[in-house]
Amino acid sequence: MTNQYFATVARGLEALAAAELNKLGASAVSPGFCGVAFTGDLELLYRVNLWARLPFRILLKLAEFPCEDRDDLYNGIQGLNWQGYLTPAQTLAVTATGKSDRLNHTHFTALQVKNAIVDQQCQQFKARSPVDPQRPDVLVNVHIHRDRCVVSLDSSASSLHRRGYRPAVGLAPLKESLAAALVEISGWQPDSALFDPLCGSGTLPLEGCLNALNMAPGLFRDTFGFETWPNFDRPLWEQLRQEAYAVEKDSLGAFIGGCDRSANVINQARSNAQACGVDRFVTFSQTELAEVEAPADSGVLICNPPYGQRLGRNQDLGEFYKILGDILKQRFKGWTAFILSGNKDLAKTIGLKSSQRLPVYNGSILCQLLKYELY
Repeated sequence: MTNQYFATVARGLEALAAAELNKLGASAVSPGFCGVAFTGDLELLYRVNLWARLPFRILLKLAEFPCEDRDDLYNGIQGLNWQGYLTPAQTLAVTATGKSDRLNHTHFTALQVKNAIVDQQCQQFKARSPVDPQRPDVLVNVHIHRDRCVVSLDSSASSLHRRGYRPAVGLAPLKESLAAALVEISGWQPDSALFDPLCGSGTLPLEGCLNALNMAPGLFRDTFGFETWPNFDRPLWEQLRQEAYAVEKDSLGAFIGGCDRSANVINQARSNAQACGVDRFVTFSQTELAEVEAPADSGVLICNPPYGQRLGRNQDLGEFYKILGDILKQRFKGWTAFILSGNKDLAKTIGLKSSQRLPVYNGSILCQLLKYELY
């Protein structure tokens, strides 16, 4: 059976996510705003949740209907047969996004949807699903846009960027999905070195390593939303998981690692590497920026310098960026560097001419990914 799906992604990464979904076998792939629509069967749904590195959530579309006000919303939800998706013995939660002139409060929208669902259950079974906002068995998503409502089931439950291998994080860490996107954008290939001189808790090197070893990011998660659906095919899911384990590689073609000035965050990075089983592949070291040396003759350097908080208010960030630029010029000849900058003025103090500037959102912050060819 062919279903309609929607992968939510960070703003600006829609085209990249669409290419990833195509590689995973999706059909009718269509990037939109902060997401990508696509079609496929149940196996594809499982495969995307298991393998996709860029999306946040994979939504299964149930219905779409005109929706101008609360009555349209309630009646539209009541018009669906929820018995096939939810039983009174299962817990329920509803998330709402978007708004219209008459439905402009997401909490109210979610409450109306919940009421419509449990009212139908009470009519059919004289019983209703309890609400569990933290770990529901079934998570319903409604999106209001231009007087229309799209109703979906969230197959991922928690955001896919939370791989499950990173209990330890430093200050202002990159989301795993954004780190994976930066590695993809850089064009890095596993046969060349990958290095982050400001690695924090290690997300960029770890995402690169998982990619190089062909390790499915979904293998580290405890559970997915679809596992509590009535139509969950456990044998198929276990088959896909075993296939993912079978294609993992057991060696790297080049150095992958990072360093940071803080011993504490380096310990966090090593702990995270151990949690995802790659601690013997990735090298992390405590090193001051001024002492950083290139770990190979050539490769790709990617880093996310601080915007102000990690170094403290009294530090001269301009001088810090200048040191970073000097090190790139003097010690990384033959490398290609990518610096994610959320501050244009600070980026100028690097003292290098970028060959490319790409807009990238880090959360709500519009940044530039600056590319430097170092000769």
